[in-house]
Amino acid sequence: MISAKSIAARVESLAQEISDHFKGTDKLIVVGLLRGSFVFIADIVRELDLPVEVDFLETSSYGDDMESSREVRILKDIRGEIEARDVLVVEDIVDTGHTLNHVIHLLQSRNPKRLEVCALLDKPSRREVDIKAKWVGFEIPDEFVVGYGIDYAQLNRNLDHIGKVRFL
Repeated sequence: MISAKSIAARVESLAQEISDHFKGTDKLIVVGLLRGSFVFIADIVRELDLPVEVDFLETSSYGDDMESSREVRILKDIRGEIEARDVLVVEDIVDTGHTLNHVIHLLQSRNPKRLEVCALLDKPSRREVDIKAKWVGFEIPDEFVVGYGIDYAQLNRNLDHIGKVRFL
């Protein structure tokens, strides 16, 4: 669906937009949502022209299924303080919106100075919660995808591109 070359070009342009938006910050706290976004986080952080601290939050709403349970569990919380700090949440896919909505409410309760979201992929046709990322890499149709850190049952994270899962 999306080539490695297209991803690299989009990451570069997203990082420029994010750097411009947060220009002047003393430090941007990048909160990566594990596990699907880890490759995207690494690539985008390397392209940011800002002082950056990286932290991680791990959630679960899928398990090994192809459909979200809509029950969001926090498996690993961030370690650092974000009060009065600039925060960028980096997500792999905004699908139903339940996970991102839960994470945003959790982090906003900790009183960051600014909190924005960057998502690699967006599936607006699946949205059940009114939530949007400020920056989106690619809008995709309602397909189950893997690659570039995104998995199905822990497989295919190592692909350098985004591909759709086909079942025989």
